[in-house]
Amino acid sequence: QVQLVESGGGLVQPGGSLSLSCAASGISFSVYTMGWYRQAPGKQREFVATITGGGITNVADSMKGRFTISRDNAKNTVYLQMNSLKPEDTAVYYCSAKLTIPGAYEYWGQGTQVTVSS
Repeated sequence: QVQLVESGGGLVQPGGSLSLSCAASGISFSVYTMGWYRQAPGKQREFVATITGGGITNVADSMKGRFTISRDNAKNTVYLQMNSLKPEDTAVYYCSAKLTIPGAYEYWGQGTQVTVSS
């Protein structure tokens, strides 16, 4: 059974930092592309960042320079370091896992709430 469990969300002031983690089980973690997505109230889910099993990263343009994705294959965990947070970063952040082959199924975690507010 595949499980993706996010943690690290919470309330942070504008300009602050937060680090999210996603622990995976039930998959051969090192071969999966891991991703972070977010969904704000009333909006569609949007791409944040992905990292391949080999460590190649892709970060949404609006978050480059502020967000960093990384992974530890020994711990089956992917991370999202978020700096210089803005109120518009408030959203539920979701972890995903997917093989980079056509038609592959994408697994999702339950999400963790990030609120940026003073």
